[in-house]
Amino acid sequence: MDFLIIGGTQFLGKHIALAAVERGHRVTLFNRGNNKVEELSELEHLVGDRLEDMSALDGRRFDRVIDTCGYHKRAVRLSGEKLKDQCDHYTFISSISVYEEPPVEGVNEGGALSPLEDDSVEEITAETYGGLKVVCERTLDELIPGRVHHVRAGLLVGPDDYTDRFTYWPNRIAEGGRVLAPGNPNQPIQFIDVRDISAWVIKAAEDKVVGPFNATGPAEESLTTSACLTICREVTGTGAELVWLSEEFLLGEEVVPFRDLPLWVASDRVGIMRTDVSGAVALGLKTRPTAETVRDTLAWASGREGHEMKVGIDRAREKELLDAWQKKVGEENA
Repeated sequence: MDFLIIGGTQFLGKHIALAAVERGHRVTLFNRGNNKVEELSELEHLVGDRLEDMSALDGRRFDRVIDTCGYHKRAVRLSGEKLKDQCDHYTFISSISVYEEPPVEGVNEGGALSPLEDDSVEEITAETYGGLKVVCERTLDELIPGRVHHVRAGLLVGPDDYTDRFTYWPNRIAEGGRVLAPGNPNQPIQFIDVRDISAWVIKAAEDKVVGPFNATGPAEESLTTSACLTICREVTGTGAELVWLSEEFLLGEEVVPFRDLPLWVASDRVGIMRTDVSGAVALGLKTRPTAETVRDTLAWASGREGHEMKVGIDRAREKELLDAWQKKVGEENA
């Protein structure tokens, strides 16, 4: 089949392109040409801007379109109008953030969606991101009815993750020593290896899957923060000591969940880590063991010499918090 990928050079887009090639498809990438990826150099590249100039797609027809970078109504409306008569099926990468706050435990695809008062908004913030994705889904369904698959993706992790939202933990635990572990050790967490969701996206496109489907993991059911960090410790073999600091203490010290300590969400938002993915699993979504993701993420990250993590706390702040916690516990036990 002929696949068009809008985006396709960073993280998820790159791995979707690689998955399509692995399945034997012909792949064309449409983007601004800012990122050169050696593994994709043999593919057809069309340069343009989905907001200003899509003329490179004039006269072209594709069996499948996969949109990896639609974040607001104007962007998906322009691509939808352009391609609605030039493709048989359209996949839109959405997000589990579409669901209404606070996240409901076990939410499935029929859950209440996040409202957005002004659907013309284009500024992407923590407050607007989910609502913007809802508007994108609805816009595409109006333009291309009955032919759109909305992939409501969870937290994406693995090789090439430029956000560092998962990489922080394997890297930190590989350094050894006392490691600040956040909140409730038994709090569930969900994420999905980028290679697993990419393989499923291509298979679902081949099968012309339509409608929204939650897509996250991992392979281990009910994975907890403790289990994940323990896997990181086992893979790295450093013997790092996990020191668990309570949510109350961390919030009191103005530590921001998820940003300062990735994977950790405050207890009132834990529902986002319990999303129902049974629909996607029934359609063939498979996820690899977390240990494999940790190993491969570390191998990839080892090539980024001098890289500074985009998220997480630095070692000085970590030590400060650990010492303050130790003092607090000592005083309470005195």
